[in-house]
This record gives sequence, structure tokens and C-alpha cells, in this order.
Amino acid sequence: MKRQPIITVVGSINMDMVTLTKKVPVQGETIIGDRFETIPGGKGANQAVAAARLGGNVQFIGRVGDDSFGEQLRQVLKKEAISVTNVEPVTHCSTGVATILVSENDNRIIVIPGANEHLTPKYVEEHKEQLLSSDLVLLQFEIPLETVCYCLDLCEQEGIPVILNPAPARQLDKKYWRKALYITPNETEEKELRLDKDEEMAERLIVTMGENGAKFTENGGPQMIPSFKVEPTDTTGAGDTFNGALAVAISEKMPLSKAVEFANAAAALSVQRFGAQGGMPTREELEQFIVKSR
Repeated sequence: MKRQPIITVVGSINMDMVTLTKKVPVQGETIIGDRFETIPGGKGANQAVAAARLGGNVQFIGRVGDDSFGEQLRQVLKKEAISVTNVEPVTHCSTGVATILVSENDNRIIVIPGANEHLTPKYVEEHKEQLLSSDLVLLQFEIPLETVCYCLDLCEQEGIPVILNPAPARQLDKKYWRKALYITPNETEEKELRLDKDEEMAERLIVTMGENGAKFTENGGPQMIPSFKVEPTDTTGAGDTFNGALAVAISEKMPLSKAVEFANAAAALSVQRFGAQGGMPTREELEQFIVKSR
């Protein structure tokens, strides 16, 4: 039986605390809101769940706090068949949280990284054997940048391909961008980081464009893969779904155009349900959706 490729996600784990209200209080004011929910999140965890639901053999390297949120989030990942052997709690530290206030079709977000800041190069080095067992590594920017750079260095030395999702946008030394197989900004991140200005980066970039699909360069020519037309319910996590799906497709050696189409379809399905992880499709759902859409 053929061995299933191992995808390792090194990334953030958060609990999103979402408050929905018709009005945002002014300073010193107390109001009654409409609804409150705690929702598992963090770009790393979201992308790991997306990959696992699509059949990826996923292991996670990350940190949580020694609190109830930390244990809840570890259990969420375990239920998705994601290996959490390398997700250890940080003593006397809170799990990362995002406080999200939603009102009048807009939101205000405060992120407290908490234990994610303890995902250091030293911690990853202690779990290096798991990283080196990978067929593909997926990284984002909600963890210390020195950890991102450490992983890029190590993976380059060992010939392990990396998909680098530069979100939120933070600048790296030029040499580190070139250590990634693919870099997956959205349009805003691409412009902010000026990645489109470097011709040597052209065939590493896969730029997500929301309802317009995704663009990349292959064999010197620009390519555009259109999105799948759907009525969105909640676009939260669409980018994370795209990245998790792309990691599965690349690990399975799909041609790049097919891999991007696969990721576009997963993202389209994800926006039809509430919540980042709540909308992420299974492999069966995705394959049926692609067939019906043709």
C-alpha cells in the first residue's frame, strides 16, 4: 500500500471569542449584545483542519496555554485525526485568543498571541524529527518570524518543500522568500509585501483573489484559475481552506493548475457555512462539488 504523504503544519492555535451586537459601545458605555460564541481558530489550526478533512495525513507543531481553551483546542485537532503529539502547553501562559466584535456588517478584532509566542526555533528544534519526517510543510505568519525562518532553513537543507502563507503580512529578508516552493498571499498581502515586484519570485507566487479565483505563473506565462460561483454565507477561513487544500494537492503531486482548481473549489465550499473550520469540506464533498460544477 502506498504511503500517504505527511503534511506538517507549524503554526498558530487560537480560540476566537465572537460577540455579535447591533451597536458598538462608546467609551464608558455598557450595552446588551445579541450573541456570543467561542470558535476554534488560528491560521495554523484552520489550515491543518482543512488539509485533514480533505484526506491529508497531518501533524501539527504548535503551543497552547495551560488553560481550558488549550485542552479544548487540542481535542478539536485530535477529532480531525491530526497528530497533536507536538502541541504542548506552556506553563502559566494563556492560549492565544482573538476577541472579535461584529456589528453593522463589520468587525473589530484584538488578537492576543499568548502561547503562540512560545513556538520558538528552540521548541521546533526539540521536535525536529517530526518536521524532518514531512513530505511537505505549511507555514503562516501568526508565529514568531524567527521560527518561520528556522523552518525554511531546515526544510531547504533537507529538501522538504514548503508552502508559505504570508498572513498577516510581515516582511522577510529576500533570501527566505526564495526558500519556499510556493508563497500564497492574497492580493492585499502581495501588494503590501511588494512580492509582485521581484521577477525571480514570479513562479513561486500563487495569489488568491477571492471571488475572482487565483493567479500564478507557470513556464514563464501568467495563469488564472477562476473561482467556483457560489452564494457566500461567511467568508471567514476561505484563505485558510485554500492553503490547506493546496497543501494536500501538492503533496499528492497534482499538476499546479489542477492543484489550484482543487483549492479554489474547497474555498468556494467553505464560504457556504458559518465559521472558519465549520465550513471546511470533506474530500467526498469536494469531489462531488467539482464534478457537479463542470
